Amino acid sequence: MMLLRSLLFELFLIGSSVVYSSLILLLALVAPPTLLARLGRHWARANFAALRLLCNLDYRVQGLGQLPDEASVVLCKHQSAWETIALRLILPLDQSWVLKHELMRIPIFGWALGLFQPIAIDRSAGRGAMKKLIAKGVDLLNDNRWVIVFPEGTRVAPGARHRYGIGGALLAERSGRSVVPIAHNAGHFWGRRSLVKRPGTIDLVIGPTLTSRGQKASDINLAAQEWIESTVAKLPDPFGSETGRRSPQGLNVAGHPASHGKR
Repeated sequence: MMLLRSLLFELFLIGSSVVYSSLILLLALVAPPTLLARLGRHWARANFAALRLLCNLDYRVQGLGQLPDEASVVLCKHQSAWETIALRLILPLDQSWVLKHELMRIPIFGWALGLFQPIAIDRSAGRGAMKKLIAKGVDLLNDNRWVIVFPEGTRVAPGARHRYGIGGALLAERSGRSVVPIAHNAGHFWGRRSLVKRPGTIDLVIGPTLTSRGQKASDINLAAQEWIESTVAKLPDPFGSETGRRSPQGLNVAGHPASHGKR
């Protein structure tokens, strides 16, 4: 039954992605960018409703009140595809993502993705990719757009660790903007290479804002990594290990956070 429910959700995810992407591409000819961003958020909300209905998978958020007022660099743990949907809904509306350029080639979805001012990186470009990230990232931040970075560069299974790339921290150093670290345990419920979506509640924690003023990129990156990894280790692991059975204090259910649309 769990596999069937997961398959139904996967079909919904694919179908909704095609429908919303097509609508965004059509409206891009006449609609303002804000409306397109709201459609992107509505896509995320629709998929989370489907997750609850079909897979009995919900989420809760701690730390929304810690988000700074000005656009910042977000460094987020990467365990599954779940957070790529969640951040669209949880964070302020104007977002630009650092992502691999291959995604832009996906018909319809990739074309629509290009309308949200992503920083598409060719990983084989070396220093050129880093220069692009910094130059475009600074411009986007100055335009009051949040820049979302997965510093691990790839999805990492729960309990495993991967080196944090310096790009996001270097962007923060060069721009003088703050860093917002985000931890979660989505990988326990939505595996990185698994079709199955396990029922339960994903915990996402927004950490304290890290200043970049007077800080080296290496120090910023280390501080973000230490906070993210230590927080992930404390989050519930509902399917077995001893490390995650203690629930963090003060988690607030935020399945439909009314404040999101106001940012």
